Amino acid sequence: MKVAIIGLGSVGRGVAEMIAKKDLGIRVTGLADSKSGCIDPAGIDLFRVLEKKKKSGCCGDKNISALDVIRKAPYDALIDVTPTNAMTGEPGLGYVMQAIKKKKHIVTSNKGPIALAYKELRALAEKNGVALRYEATVGGAIPIFHTLGHGLAGNEILAVFGVLNGTCNYILTRMADEGLTYEQALLEAREMGYAEADPSYDVEGIDAAIKLVILANTIWGNGVKLDDVDRTGINLLTPDAMRLAEEEDCTVRLIAEAIPKKGFLRVAPRIIEKSNPLVVDGTLNAITIETDMAKEITLIGRGAGSIETASAILGDLLFIRDRYVERS
Repeated sequence: MKVAIIGLGSVGRGVAEMIAKKDLGIRVTGLADSKSGCIDPAGIDLFRVLEKKKKSGCCGDKNISALDVIRKAPYDALIDVTPTNAMTGEPGLGYVMQAIKKKKHIVTSNKGPIALAYKELRALAEKNGVALRYEATVGGAIPIFHTLGHGLAGNEILAVFGVLNGTCNYILTRMADEGLTYEQALLEAREMGYAEADPSYDVEGIDAAIKLVILANTIWGNGVKLDDVDRTGINLLTPDAMRLAEEEDCTVRLIAEAIPKKGFLRVAPRIIEKSNPLVVDGTLNAITIETDMAKEITLIGRGAGSIETASAILGDLLFIRDRYVERS
């Protein structure tokens, strides 16, 4: 199976490293970062490219762009691991559309295109007879979409509840366990590399809301957007609020929840009992799916990390290889 990778940040490097290390029958024939690209129909030496990227900041020829790779490289599936743009979805949205129009399968970790243009992308993929896979957009290594589409096939999904942002979960865990203020816990999260210099995307609930939109559109096809999510972040929480929860043998977690029959789509800090399976520590993610037959299923796992996200991307790639490429 031949693939092209667009994006060589932390996740892209993790994907390239795992493809290079594992004998999965996957050959990378095109590769691009934000400054350069390379194309080799015989297969790119990924170890050499990763070393070059580490030393120079570029993966290849500065005269080769991401669009050149998408248009000219020979590949079966495009892996889009470009950064998420919650407002426009670009440049990932344009890259994905270009590849689908060329009848290429898509695997992406980029939340922007899936949250903003899911219906259009799904329709375009169906028209061109290709797969659109995005396991890595929600929950990192947690196989949520595979579980929904296969493990729970035949069930009616009634509701979804989740801890979907590791940065917020780390901050709330530290506030609860050590009595830290929000500011102290945020500073610690930055020092640990869990929070960005500008943490608003995480702490204001935007990231969790985007993931909730992706889940809702996938499960119910209701065409919801980010603006449809009632959103409250964790940045106003105080140690007093955490102590009050503790007195009731409870804690606080940022919960994303969707209950379509009630028209309910919300991300907000909630007081929940410590026995609730969504009470996970540190940067872990957890998702509870409420169904008519299986009742409640909870999945817990690492919600971020380059290798963890690569796990989800490779799972999607191998699904495409087995279901589409080897049969063609």
